[in-house]
Amino acid sequence: MLMSETRERLLDAATRVLLVEGAGALTLDAVAREAGVSKGGLLYHFSSKQALVGGMVERLVGRFDRALRGAGDSPGAATRTYIEATISPEAEGAGSEADKVTAALFAAALVDPEALAPLREVYRRWQERLVRDGIDPVEATLARMAVDGWWLARLVDLAPPDPELHRALRARLLRIGEV
Repeated sequence: MLMSETRERLLDAATRVLLVEGAGALTLDAVAREAGVSKGGLLYHFSSKQALVGGMVERLVGRFDRALRGAGDSPGAATRTYIEATISPEAEGAGSEADKVTAALFAAALVDPEALAPLREVYRRWQERLVRDGIDPVEATLARMAVDGWWLARLVDLAPPDPELHRALRARLLRIGEV
């Protein structure tokens, strides 16, 4: 088996442990057992639980991260991409595996606040990109903060907007990224 395949298998196993057994059960031993590999085999790919969680975060945000990096250099492009990649054109409930993994990772952070260290680094990088987006950095940050709150409200079902309001809010936020 290729190294990347084993790594993906380990990340899949970690995701299953997190979703089925909960954040408290996410241990290196549990992930190795779920993946059917030795703990040494797991440690070859992920030297610690933090490295494993970092790998999960990396995989979770990979598509989004690639979209933001490819946003281009025109003023507001990164802000528009951030909004478009986070909030779909149509209202949808939280139910994707990515949503479930994200919620579980947040739960893991309640047990171990350092579990979010990799995500903090990703957000720091995204924020740096947005403030250099060629538009008012306050406007770009305002859009990010609004989108992040909206995304979290949808994720945990805290009165997300109805479909009509969803479309109107998204359109208004996208105007922030226009020059």
